[in-house]
Amino acid sequence: MRTLILAMLLALVAAAPSAGETATPVASKFRAEGTVLVYDTEAAGEKGEIEPDDIEGLRSALRASPGTTRLRLNSAGGSIWAAEDMARIVTDFDLDTEVDGECSSSCVTVFLGGKARTMTRGSRIGLHSRWWAPEDVQNYYERNKAEEHWASPFDFGSWIYEDTQAEIYEALSYVVSRGVDPGFAIEMHAPRDSMWYPGRAQLEEAGVLRP
Repeated sequence: MRTLILAMLLALVAAAPSAGETATPVASKFRAEGTVLVYDTEAAGEKGEIEPDDIEGLRSALRASPGTTRLRLNSAGGSIWAAEDMARIVTDFDLDTEVDGECSSSCVTVFLGGKARTMTRGSRIGLHSRWWAPEDVQNYYERNKAEEHWASPFDFGSWIYEDTQAEIYEALSYVVSRGVDPGFAIEMHAPRDSMWYPGRAQLEEAGVLRP
């Protein structure tokens, strides 16, 4: 439960536009092309992200186009909580997934929900470990310390230690359940200072890409 609450709060923080910015409208991220549904968070030249509203956007788009067999992705990521729910929808609709452009960060979670998973030539998949900005950690502590009965930041630190282990366990279990090599799944979550873009052959061998 704590993991879910944390993920939802982080998703809201990630999705909230900063001063002077507006979020990319959900409708502009989705478009149908025959049996393919395109999900492009970079649509209309705007640098958008995966956001909680996109969960219902995906569900509605698929229900409106019952003949859809493939979800085509182009996104640099965003809310991991939203991506996890979108991945469940992709799996439930028995869709194939395809990267056309870039699929990085939480977009990979959505991509792995696909039955068959492909990537057009010249596209790439980006991976990185999860992180939490210091100011967001502080804000979360201040907002929840009374309800969670954290007497000090040390109590909060102990909670983070336990919660992080549970979150990474769930993430690894999901990746492996989608047919990805366990060793590669571990590498996907290894601490890195920058995005990791594995080559096509490596992605195929690991089971990330599969026809």
